[in-house]
Amino acid sequence: TVKINGEERQYPQGATYEDVANDYQKEYDNLIALAARDGKIRELFKKLTRDCEITFFTLKDDVGNKTYVRSATMLFLKAVFDVFGRETVQNCRVEFAIGNGSYISPKGKINATEENAAKIRNRMRELVEAKTPFLKKSYSLDNAMELFRREGMKDKEKLFRYRRGSFVNIYEMDGYYDYYYGYMLPNAGYVKWFDVIAYEDGFMLLLPDKKNPTHVKPFQERKLLFRTLKESEEWGKEIGIETVGDLNDQICRGSLSELILVQEAQQERKIGEIAKSIVDRGGVKFVMIAGPSSSGKTTFSHRLSIQLRVNGLHPHPISVDNYFVDREKTPKDEDGNYNFECIEAIDVEKFNEDMSNLLAGEEVYLPVFDFKTGKRNFETRPKKLGENDILVIEGIHCLNPKLTEQLCDDRKFRIYISALTQLNIDEHNRIPSTDGRLIRRLVRDARTRGASATKTISMWPSVRRGEEKNIFPYQEYADVMFNSSLIYELAVLKQYVEPLLLGVSKDSPEYVEAKRLLKFLDYFVGIGNDNVPTNSLLREFIGGGCFHV
Repeated sequence: TVKINGEERQYPQGATYEDVANDYQKEYDNLIALAARDGKIRELFKKLTRDCEITFFTLKDDVGNKTYVRSATMLFLKAVFDVFGRETVQNCRVEFAIGNGSYISPKGKINATEENAAKIRNRMRELVEAKTPFLKKSYSLDNAMELFRREGMKDKEKLFRYRRGSFVNIYEMDGYYDYYYGYMLPNAGYVKWFDVIAYEDGFMLLLPDKKNPTHVKPFQERKLLFRTLKESEEWGKEIGIETVGDLNDQICRGSLSELILVQEAQQERKIGEIAKSIVDRGGVKFVMIAGPSSSGKTTFSHRLSIQLRVNGLHPHPISVDNYFVDREKTPKDEDGNYNFECIEAIDVEKFNEDMSNLLAGEEVYLPVFDFKTGKRNFETRPKKLGENDILVIEGIHCLNPKLTEQLCDDRKFRIYISALTQLNIDEHNRIPSTDGRLIRRLVRDARTRGASATKTISMWPSVRRGEEKNIFPYQEYADVMFNSSLIYELAVLKQYVEPLLLGVSKDSPEYVEAKRLLKFLDYFVGIGNDNVPTNSLLREFIGGGCFHV
């Protein structure tokens, strides 16, 4: 007996969740991707084993969308396997995402041409037409390692070396074997919407997003972001850490303290180069810093200010948050809540007036926003810019031209900062940057705001919507992009975030996400924070830093 939406139906022994989903698909606007039995997620090809209550996830749900992306990725790699052979797919690396595209590099094994993209795309469509199944099988750890050793996927063999469980699930598509972190669709017939194009030295696998899961948008090129991500990938390759298995090897060899010093020195060099670029341009008075949540903007602005001082300038930090309009004037979102993330929540006119007056050499009393009263006050010392003074301005709208529309562009230097994770779980399982930032935020919210993991996870979709509307569209306006991700950070954050995630109740809507993150963190060998410098960007989240953030 199966209960769905209060209705009970009988199904024969051996029926699958897919059988049930097919009966109810007409009641859903989007394709059903997964089921949940009594709150526990089940892939659709699983069999029903007892009486239960079932709910469904579609491609419009986050977990459904991730399942689609994962299945489409394996479909792509299976097509490469069929068209170009085992050695080529062994060298394919799913590197990073840009918009609705996943960049996959064949590492020079085949040329990135439109002809080859068409071959991959056409083979994918043949597999979709044939509804080639994703077969899931549990292997003992030793057998799984032997399988991938035989398949030439040494990255997976290395990853499994640090698994604490005795068994691992492996997927097969008609003779092609692979491992994926997360759930899969029943067969290739579900992966109806995709495109493949040649891009730079690899291919872009274009997929729908959650908002419109049956439509693939044309690829929107983001050259600065691509260059920054590629540079981070190359740096990881240079130091020999491209996957979690590589990182775990370093930790277990006892050489992590040196790695931390090298990574921190690399970031400091980058910050120094940015400061030098600002000085060399000449005439810059406003350094505008923007980036999504948990990017480390505050610590970055402090470290940049130190480097600017080394170069003979006198930096003054300013937060755009101090220009919030009074609380009662703040716009509200569709749910009737205050929308602090839209640009209309900022007194843009007053901001431009103050910045223009400072540029003209006048004394200005800058506001300070009182978050308790919801009002600004001006009980501050007046500020006046001297010849070597420069303002370091931080805020989510700092790259939006509307914020500084009255200021000359040649007086501004724009910086976009984000934690763009360069580490992969293995060659075919990338770590989304959003996961890294969410884990950072979970740790910081618990430490500085006393917020539970449940609360932070529940707020995250709203935070992400704000970023997609107010931050990401303007990232290519930046003069420079800074990657604040640290290659070792998840091994440190693991110790802080696991207890928080374990505290999420099984009956809460956030439990599915908490469990996913816990499973993800299982891949890492954890380490302490003893070797993390006090000026590290990571200290903004774990505490113990030298800056007041």
